[in-house]
Amino acid sequence: MMRKLIGVAVVVFMVSALGLAGEKAAPEVYGGYQFTSTDGGWHASGWNGAANMYLTRWLGVTGDFSGVYKSGSNLYTYTAGPVVSKRKGNFSPYAHALFGGAHAGVTGGYGDSGMAMMFGGGLDFGGHKLVFRAVQVDWMTLRFNGYTDKNNVRVNTGLLYRF
Repeated sequence: MMRKLIGVAVVVFMVSALGLAGEKAAPEVYGGYQFTSTDGGWHASGWNGAANMYLTRWLGVTGDFSGVYKSGSNLYTYTAGPVVSKRKGNFSPYAHALFGGAHAGVTGGYGDSGMAMMFGGGLDFGGHKLVFRAVQVDWMTLRFNGYTDKNNVRVNTGLLYRF
């Protein structure tokens, strides 16, 4: 239910923002590899996907989805929030703040849903439609059943397509 609500809110916001934007919106889609490390010592690899819709040349909204897996356990995140980017030639640094949910579980067994917050950014290289995301680093806070785990990090690399 929470995933659907977040998804609907992001889509409604993006569509309404298009009508308000004085400049042409520039949507982007990202996909790549992700490594996650929690302060509990759990390290896992997986995937990350995101979609950005820019409202101005530098301010936009991001929807981010990821999954990491290790030894029969997994962690999924689904977040959205503002992104700020400064494109200058072939170099595009950006920063974002993402808020949403997370689901941790084990294969064929127990799972728990909670809250996720991520603060970070990265560097994109390339001036054409297909761009290389050299690095994205996020500090991640997870909250499950009243317990908050604050010292987690995720690192991504992959490809970004600009429409």
